[in-house]
Order: sequence, then C-alpha cells, then structure tokens
Amino acid sequence: MTAALLFLGALMLGSAILAFTRRNLIHSALLLILTWSSVAGFYLWAGAEFIAFAQLLIYVGAVSMIVLFAVLLTRRSLEDPLAAPAPRSRRVGAVLAGGAVAGVLVATVLGTPSAPAAASAPMLTVKQIGLQLMSAHAASLLVVGVILTVALIGATVIAATDRTPGKEDQP
Repeated sequence: MTAALLFLGALMLGSAILAFTRRNLIHSALLLILTWSSVAGFYLWAGAEFIAFAQLLIYVGAVSMIVLFAVLLTRRSLEDPLAAPAPRSRRVGAVLAGGAVAGVLVATVLGTPSAPAAASAPMLTVKQIGLQLMSAHAASLLVVGVILTVALIGATVIAATDRTPGKEDQP
C-alpha cells in the first residue's frame, strides 16, 4: 500500500466518523462533503478519472447542496426531545454494531482471493463516454436534469411554507 492510499483511507474514515458524531447538522454535512471528496481522491488513485469526476459532480456538488438546503430550510426547535444525549445502552449498542460491521468487512477483504489477470477489456476514454452521453443519450440526460430541478424546487417550496398544526399532527 502506498502512503497516498493510507492518507485517503484515514481521511475518509476520520471524516465519516466525525460526521456521524457531530451534534451540529451543518458541521456533519460539511464533513460528509470531505468524506465524498476523499472517495473521489481514492477513485483518482485507482485510475478511474471519470468516476472521480462524477463523484465530485454528483455527491460533492449536487447531493451536498441538497443536504445543506434541507438542513437550512427545516426549522428545528431548541427544545427538541431528540436532541437529548443518547442513553448509555444505545451508545454501547452502536459501538458493538460498528465493530461487527468492521469485523465482517475485514474478514471479507482478507478472505477475498486475489483476482486473476484481467482479460482484455475494451478501453474507454472519458472523451468517448462524454460523446456517448451528449449524442445518443442527450435527451434522457436533459429529462433527468429537469426532473431533479423540479423536485428540488418542489421540496424547497414545501419546506418554506408555514403550516399550522392540525389534528393529524397531534400524537
């Protein structure tokens, strides 16, 4: 393993753990952006430039902005009962579950046989993929963009409207 891979792995895991343990949602969203950026760095290290670019464009650019909008547009009360610290048994359960998941991942990685030499796979360049997206699939790409834009505008309008609590909101 190289030093770059170890650095990216430590940055990815560290920022993900910090994102889950922060109480401030804005800080957690910003730490998730750092996590997604380090995943893109891993893709660059692995030689998958197009996937790294897509990771930056979709997750760091679009999804992180949606998360930040959602956090900023929702109004949480300061007296929120969910903001109380988790009980000790819940923390212990979370640590045990995390350890179990880590154990399964380590066992899977260590138990995976080494891959045989790859057969001659077709070599695609970023330019060829871009030309394919912008020629044969341009219409579907535009439709997906319009649908996502309409969904974001609709979510913003729904979150921004004040609504009075009714009988269905009562516990």
